[in-house]
Amino acid sequence: MSRTRIHNFAISLDGFATGEPQTLETPFGHAGQRLHTWMFATQYWDPSGSDGVDNAFARRFDHGMGAEIMGANKFGPPGWGDDPDWKGWWGPNPPFHTPTFVLTHHPRPPMEMEGGTTFHFLDATPAEALEVAREAAGGLDVRIGGGATVVREFLLAGLVDHMHLVQVPIVLGRGVRLWDGLEAVEEAFDVETVSSPNGVTHLTFSRRAVA
Repeated sequence: MSRTRIHNFAISLDGFATGEPQTLETPFGHAGQRLHTWMFATQYWDPSGSDGVDNAFARRFDHGMGAEIMGANKFGPPGWGDDPDWKGWWGPNPPFHTPTFVLTHHPRPPMEMEGGTTFHFLDATPAEALEVAREAAGGLDVRIGGGATVVREFLLAGLVDHMHLVQVPIVLGRGVRLWDGLEAVEEAFDVETVSSPNGVTHLTFSRRAVA
């Protein structure tokens, strides 16, 4: 069976995956792009970037993926559901290149984009959305793309097989935290850490096999 994976998901030292408020001009609120500067410095993002540990982790984002699930706040700013012309943050050729399922209380018809991405809009539970995404993935893995609320819901439901977090050495103080309500979630996973020279820490959570 295909796995459910999370990759390149960055959080601050105090556990926030985004700042506030989220607007059209500030998709990550007061955090800006500080959670993602580690990735912008890699060859994965920029051919002139570094080819070290950060690049090795970043490149795993696409490997073996057949579909993505994301939350409404990753697809657009508050109120996008009332704008029939909104097609996401990424322009005509989004970076997913697979069927991509947006969890929203405002479903709309599928939206086919360039490069193989088609957005589907679902009002569904995590388990229901995963069943649909797995069928679309054709035996490949399904990526949970975020934001923090969606990742938390999939962790709470026990539906995540592999999770790669990047802890960035900044303190945000406010925003959307990943860990709220997830006490002892680590007990279901084998956890490995790798430190990078630029100060970030890569944490890999791999679900333990059931005996």
